[in-house]
Amino acid sequence: MNTLRIALAAVLALAATPALAQSAGTWTVGIGAHNVAPKSDNGTLTATPLGNLKMDVGSNVRPTITGEYFLKDNLGVEVLAALPFQHDISVVGVGKVGSTKHLPPTVSLQYHFGQGKVKPFVGIGVNYTTFFSSKAEGAIAGANLDLSDSWGLAAHLGVDFKVGEKGAIRIDYRKIDIDTKVKLNGANLGTRNTVNIDPSVYGIAYVFAL
Repeated sequence: MNTLRIALAAVLALAATPALAQSAGTWTVGIGAHNVAPKSDNGTLTATPLGNLKMDVGSNVRPTITGEYFLKDNLGVEVLAALPFQHDISVVGVGKVGSTKHLPPTVSLQYHFGQGKVKPFVGIGVNYTTFFSSKAEGAIAGANLDLSDSWGLAAHLGVDFKVGEKGAIRIDYRKIDIDTKVKLNGANLGTRNTVNIDPSVYGIAYVFAL
């Protein structure tokens, strides 16, 4: 949460800068921080060396950046990028058994409503998540833990609060479909070896027109 507080302070400091252009042919850039919070039920891995395992994947906050190009007035294509997120992987009743990092670039087509100081928007897009630096710990320390990359849909909604002529404070929420296949020492973990991360991603950013 400290990262989120720092991002909020940065947003408030930038709010004094000179409404946010969202007309055809323009670009906006957003700088902020987001929390990736996996859903509470991440699935069960079967036939592992430790038996059937009910998984739990932890949350993480990281700085993010977005770029959006407006194809038409109020209709834009946005790309989301971030510093790598890191998640602890735990087994319910056992504790932490590993960790992984991931990058979740997401491309969305989104529509912004109205022309006032408060502009809600909705979007739909595609997410690609790549996992790396996966590490086995605890009860499976020393094993080779591998998580496969994921493609999935991503829904996006939020609100822009205009500040001056070129900026806005954005509060937004995404729901992303992220499912990964898990291997331990190169072998699939049973027949249902998919971890369903499917996170809620929410945060705050300062968005400005170029």
